[in-house]
Amino acid sequence: MAQLWGGRFTKQTDQLVYDFNASITFDQRFYKQDIEGSVAHVVMMAQQGMLTQEEMKQIVEGLKGIQEDVESGKLQITKEYEDIHSFVEANLIDRIGQVGKKLHTGRSRNDQVALDMKLYVRVGVLEIEALVRELLEVLLHIMEENTQTYMPGFTHLQKAQPVTLAHHLGAYFEMFKRDRERLQDVFKRMNYCPLGAGALAGTTYPLDRNRTAELMGFYGPTLNSMDSVSDRDYVLELLSACSIIMMHLSRFSEEIIIWNSNEYQFVEIDDAFSTGSSIMPQKKNPDIAELVRGKTGRVYGSLMALLTTMKGLPLAYNKDMQEDKEWTFDALDTVKKCIQLFTGMLSTMKFRRDVMETSAKNGFTNATDAADYLVNHGVPFRDAHGIVGRLVLYCIEQNKALDDMTLEEFKSISPVFEEDIYDAISLKTCVDKRITLGAPGKSVMEQVIEQNKQYLGNEWNPFPEKC
Repeated sequence: MAQLWGGRFTKQTDQLVYDFNASITFDQRFYKQDIEGSVAHVVMMAQQGMLTQEEMKQIVEGLKGIQEDVESGKLQITKEYEDIHSFVEANLIDRIGQVGKKLHTGRSRNDQVALDMKLYVRVGVLEIEALVRELLEVLLHIMEENTQTYMPGFTHLQKAQPVTLAHHLGAYFEMFKRDRERLQDVFKRMNYCPLGAGALAGTTYPLDRNRTAELMGFYGPTLNSMDSVSDRDYVLELLSACSIIMMHLSRFSEEIIIWNSNEYQFVEIDDAFSTGSSIMPQKKNPDIAELVRGKTGRVYGSLMALLTTMKGLPLAYNKDMQEDKEWTFDALDTVKKCIQLFTGMLSTMKFRRDVMETSAKNGFTNATDAADYLVNHGVPFRDAHGIVGRLVLYCIEQNKALDDMTLEEFKSISPVFEEDIYDAISLKTCVDKRITLGAPGKSVMEQVIEQNKQYLGNEWNPFPEKC
């Protein structure tokens, strides 16, 4: 058993206790972060006169050698080590001797694991933010091409009013834009360095915490040592942001599943993102969309599990907090994979514009515009509402759309109708006359698309210039 403690113990740790307590099976993911933090710590200690330049050089070269050997497969991270910290330190001492024992000066595993977790989560935030940006680019491209692709808009999953595919997908653009901004906010709040907090009360060594933070691209050091080692708010914030991303992906997936059904046929999912049936040769299933929808609960579970773990913990560090790793790792892996697959599915999907337009016409989505026509010709809205209701009932009985009615049929229900009713209820008119900002009209959609282009054109730099 390779561990970083034991001097005051007279008995060997029971193997079951050791296995239950150990975290090496999952925190081995931190090997890069643990080494990055150790290098920064050593460089700072040398600048503070706590190590000689030669000692610093030996330790840094030893640490980099460990990383290279792990990445090449020459060095294996095994269960004989309690955690990633003991693995790195033990191997360093094996390689460079006694000077390696100075690595842990001024550190505790409490601030060390807090640092490793922040460094790891920080990378995760940046990776997911970049993936969301790619998804936004795909959405914007589809929007640009479909400002006049008419389709039914829905409320209560019932056809309501005509919109365009650009407008419908624009709603998801706004959702994922907010998701991206939430990730950026998480980064801004979390990017402060806990190293130097020690176990909970800092240290008597002359550490320069500002320098350590600067070396690793943090905005600065954390300001309370107890909070530094016990804070997992940034993980909870990230899991919350990830849960909202998954919720948006799940809603979108649900619509794609519906649109892909034989009853709708609005879309055709590319073969590369579909699967078949082992018994029914005609089947082409939207499994990717279904799995994204299903895995949403998995990410929710990680958030709820960590919230539950943290709710009763007194200050400062408690071993319970070790549980944050596996949930966070799983959530990050799941979200990244889901965004990548969903983006691929969406970018290769075929939208059946003719079917969408026919569905909008046959669903009486222009009924509100027929009522507006009457209002514009002097009929009180409540009366107009009733007249158009009778029109719809007549069409249902005759199995036809409003557009298919003759002028005589219109006049049989209300003499106010004239020849211009057909232009008033055409899908193009119904959509394009809606020109308030945020509406589906072509002119305002083009304005929004241009704004979205500018938004994506503004690069986000999460790190301060000095880093």
